[in-house]
Amino acid sequence: MNAREELIRRLAIKRSRQLGSLSTEAFAELELAVRDNPSAFVDDAEEEAFALVAQALAKLNESQHDDDLLDDDQYVQARAQRLARLGASCAQALSLDENCGDALLLQLLAADHSPDELVGRLLDLDVHLDDACGPLSAGATGDAWADVFARPHLRVKAALARTCADTARFAMARATCDDLLALAPLDSLGARLTYALTLARLEDEDGFEWLDVREGRKGNAWFHLSRALLMYKLGRMPAARRALNGYDRLCTGGAYILLQPIFVDTYLPDRPAFEPGSFLEATLAAHEAEPIIADTPDFVWWASEQPGFYDSAVSYCERNGLDWRDPNAP
Repeated sequence: MNAREELIRRLAIKRSRQLGSLSTEAFAELELAVRDNPSAFVDDAEEEAFALVAQALAKLNESQHDDDLLDDDQYVQARAQRLARLGASCAQALSLDENCGDALLLQLLAADHSPDELVGRLLDLDVHLDDACGPLSAGATGDAWADVFARPHLRVKAALARTCADTARFAMARATCDDLLALAPLDSLGARLTYALTLARLEDEDGFEWLDVREGRKGNAWFHLSRALLMYKLGRMPAARRALNGYDRLCTGGAYILLQPIFVDTYLPDRPAFEPGSFLEATLAAHEAEPIIADTPDFVWWASEQPGFYDSAVSYCERNGLDWRDPNAP
């Protein structure tokens, strides 16, 4: 979430409404003025609350810079302190605007509920935002993301889809992804990525092919890994090997991260930005696939036995100075 950019956009739109109809050039000038000093344009409780959320997220990101230097106990303590500060900032924002969607979402995520409890709370929040702010609509542009004021609610739905998949509620995950893609077809929040994994777990080859075609068969770590899982689960081993080979070739560090999964913290509030084809992309995809992989216990062993896959993982590890443990060890 680029909270500062969204704040600037929100403030510029609200000020333009106060000023009356502005030309494209005049609005661009206004947006530049807001960018130069956003705080000067915050003049209602709703935007004051959103500004607090933006500040809290900036501080959260800054506080994570030295995490690699901490041992496990220090990290757990630092993380707990970060989440407590984030929760307090959200409470402050909600005292100004009780319907601040991002504050409500972040407050839920910072509370570190169990995934099963989080599903129920996200469902309640989705309904609450429908009641308080009105149901989402694709609007005149055909994509709800174009409305910057709708984005908090879209983030809630995206978090719900991921949490449904994480808790093996795949039918709910599928329905939520369908809803998101209907509301925001350009899919700025990556519902298609959750959807790909969900369809693999449901062994829905037709649905996966439809989604892959919808995305122009461009492929990424989620789609390559999902196809490998789908073909494996369907018992189509030659196709599964081809998909796994594509995943290894096209996803930087894909073999390594599948055989050596690493901890990925809670998304606050949404999936981190990543460079296409990067190791971070592969890491996030493998992390989100963990519930499906856990439900397919032989998949990692099978992958490690495919020609060249294990060697590719070890080679990436050695080139980048990463840790290694035998994935097939007890």
